[in-house]
Amino acid sequence: MIHISELFSSIQGEGLLAGRRQIFVRLTECNLDCCYCDTEFGRTEIGRVESRPGSADLINIPQPMPLHAITDIIAEWQALLPGAHHSVSFTGGEPLLYADLLARLFPDIRRIIPIHLETNGTMHLALGQVKRHLDYISMDMKLPSTAGCTGQLWDLHALFLREAQGCNVSVKVVVGDVTEQHEIFKVCEIIARINIDTPLFLQPLTLPDGTIGIKAAHLLHLQELASGRLPDVRVIPQMHKLLGAL
Repeated sequence: MIHISELFSSIQGEGLLAGRRQIFVRLTECNLDCCYCDTEFGRTEIGRVESRPGSADLINIPQPMPLHAITDIIAEWQALLPGAHHSVSFTGGEPLLYADLLARLFPDIRRIIPIHLETNGTMHLALGQVKRHLDYISMDMKLPSTAGCTGQLWDLHALFLREAQGCNVSVKVVVGDVTEQHEIFKVCEIIARINIDTPLFLQPLTLPDGTIGIKAAHLLHLQELASGRLPDVRVIPQMHKLLGAL
């Protein structure tokens, strides 16, 4: 049994697989409290699942869910819409808080569809429990300027990225007008030390009113700084929000 908050079908709006359609399994709870987070990730007795993939019609289901129920829904949607979904994305919250359960769930799901993990990149030991089942890892590096997380997470991010080697891993950072160049230098330093070919995605901060929290000139400046140190630096806003999708 595992607690989910949502299970739905939509367009991936961030990172390496932006533009791909995925099945999203959003798990509850997180070990961080980023100030820009717009996701309700607290554990509740009710989760929401689309009645039909892509319909945006969410129905309530009791929590926690049996592991086989998640696999059954994914298999049903794959049969209903063959070829429509590129992969299934496990997101949160922080999915690796459930690493022991995911290690049991992932083998059955991976026989149906590739698995994409979205993570805050701080739980390297938990990643070690599941990484052999993963096809893609999208890890965040949390910048103090935008995430506002207590304490420095750089060492944890470095440990996580090192553990993720051997997987198709990319790094995402949320940048805003308050982001400083030394933060970008630190991200690049960590990536270059472990695997300089790791793609880096600069994601403009989305403010609560839906506007972008970084001026174009500053965004381009940050991209220039990163591109001088890494070979693959890309800028992608949250596409699903621009589309008004789940």
